[in-house]
Amino acid sequence: MIDPGLPVRLARPSRDLAAAERFYVGGLGLAVLWRTTERVPGEHDLLMVGPPGAAWHLELTHDPENPLEPTPTVDDLFVVHLGEPAGAALVDRPVAAGGTRVPAHNPYGEEHGVTVADPDGHRLVLSSRLWG
Repeated sequence: MIDPGLPVRLARPSRDLAAAERFYVGGLGLAVLWRTTERVPGEHDLLMVGPPGAAWHLELTHDPENPLEPTPTVDDLFVVHLGEPAGAALVDRPVAAGGTRVPAHNPYGEEHGVTVADPDGHRLVLSSRLWG
């Protein structure tokens, strides 16, 4: 059994780490926890974002020598449980930072949240529900 208190990292490729940073940091309000500061041949460029001190973070990668095209589906979701409806400002900030408001694929998501695609097409759901 995996200890539920262990840290979690979700990693995914990005076409443009600067655009991803604008979306997740400037738009969603996450912090930059770590990033590569110089290009190292043969290695990925990395951007890690999340809440400081949390047991999770999102790692975005880009390999300029062998770039991967992100291929998210409509059901690959990063869900933030707010416990209340997302206010206009919370929705408008990630859109202004390069995101696109999109309809939820699942009617449950449309009823209980707002979905915004990041610059790579990955979907962020701002859920009005609480977790658990």
